[in-house]
Amino acid sequence: MTDLPFPRFGPALAPAASCDCRVCPFNMDNPSAAEPICAGCSSTCEFCTCAASEGSAVDHADTCAGCSIRCGSRTDIHAWMADVGGTLLFDDIGASGECPDLPSYVPQVDGKVTSLDGRLFWPAYAVGLRRVVSPRSFRVSPMFRGRSAHTALGLGAQQRAVLVGYGEDALVEAYWTHRHRRGLAEEIAAMGWDLILAPNLSVYRNQPRAENLINMRRNLMVASELAALGATAAPCLYWLRLEDLHRYAVWSQGNADRLPAVAVNLQTFRSSADWEEIAVPGLAFLAATLPEDLPVVITGTSTADRLAQLVHFFGARLRLVSQHALQLARHGRLLTAEGEVFSRSLPVDLFTENVRHYASLVEGCERADGGRG
Repeated sequence: MTDLPFPRFGPALAPAASCDCRVCPFNMDNPSAAEPICAGCSSTCEFCTCAASEGSAVDHADTCAGCSIRCGSRTDIHAWMADVGGTLLFDDIGASGECPDLPSYVPQVDGKVTSLDGRLFWPAYAVGLRRVVSPRSFRVSPMFRGRSAHTALGLGAQQRAVLVGYGEDALVEAYWTHRHRRGLAEEIAAMGWDLILAPNLSVYRNQPRAENLINMRRNLMVASELAALGATAAPCLYWLRLEDLHRYAVWSQGNADRLPAVAVNLQTFRSSADWEEIAVPGLAFLAATLPEDLPVVITGTSTADRLAQLVHFFGARLRLVSQHALQLARHGRLLTAEGEVFSRSLPVDLFTENVRHYASLVEGCERADGGRG
């Protein structure tokens, strides 16, 4: 953990131990709450496996100090609250940057695009965080060390480079820990990405509510930090409740003239229930409340029916980033209006057609000209 350039609101607050809403400084029903932004505990905390969550009377101080989940019962919760600026509000977090001109669909790849881009000349390509930061050493990978993103990916002068700062929780947490200690944030910002979808800390409904609130703030913070270093960074928005969405709406409107884009990672909404009960209502709310010309970059979904819903919500400001076109091509699968079909065509040809197909789905019309809408 490191000191951050975010002002602190007096002594660092902390969520109440044992998730006691009556005395929690963040609970809306606590008349003495300093920051009444939370409607109450999560319905379940089964994500945790500590002694406290299992109702054990065993002293869990040693286990607590090494826990990967933050709650009021952690022995070091005050250190974590200080690390996020001593507050869970968004008021002190700024934004800056201008979103580059991106096609409706940005294919995510895992290395140089030279062999893939032969007949496409696609306007933009994306790459995931684990290709840029090693999930083993938590340092910049040799492919990107000391190089610009465009050079590392083999992009042409007019093509855009997008970093998808998402990955397994261990990698994203390591980015948070080492972003200044090892200069990860500075190195990534210096690579000249046209857009960074800022690293995102996960929010699940079976986590303690304190973990949700801390991660929502951290997600805005990492984007703001990258922007302060000169990068164009889009914060990842996660939500579970209406109160979360209201706070994003207020924050985005307050930064409307400086916010380049927002990103939404839908990977965690895997089940139909998660999609219908949390994702769809939240997406509808964001579509109605975000600044109307703000680009919305979506990752983590690829089915035609869900894409149709996204197009309905966001229209021309939607940008889809997905590695599905490449994954299918490598398994001999071609995307068609009727679904996936097996093909004996070369992977590069399948990739070309799959990218064009995805662009047509996002744009809502059949196009094969580079997706420049």
